[in-house]
Amino acid sequence: MEDAIKTTVEELRKVLNIENVIGETIETEDKILIPVTRFGMAFGAGMGEGKGPQDQGGKGAGAAGGTGIEPIAMIAVFKDVKGPEGIKLLSLKSPGPIARAISELGSTAADVIRERRKMETPGTEETPETE
Repeated sequence: MEDAIKTTVEELRKVLNIENVIGETIETEDKILIPVTRFGMAFGAGMGEGKGPQDQGGKGAGAAGGTGIEPIAMIAVFKDVKGPEGIKLLSLKSPGPIARAISELGSTAADVIRERRKMETPGTEETPETE
């Protein structure tokens, strides 16, 4: 049993090395792209012993594991932009219905605020034409 568990864990460790989880950075003249992934791992082991109908004994053992790695985003670091404005998170996943609804609400709210500011800021209102 011990050998089965040891072999399974060693194989999982090979898959989950840092290069597979983070990925290699991509550098261009104006930016650095850093891939971001999500990973998961599952592992199980078991052993049993029993007797058959004619007093025949048996033993068994097994171990198994699995991993999954999914790219979810890229971090873009713009070399010529200082501070937090020079870092952008670019999602690689398509947004679900809730994320789309929140995004649309945010865009609508930004438009309403922008229009309100135009109306409240002196010198930006439209003046009626005189004849």
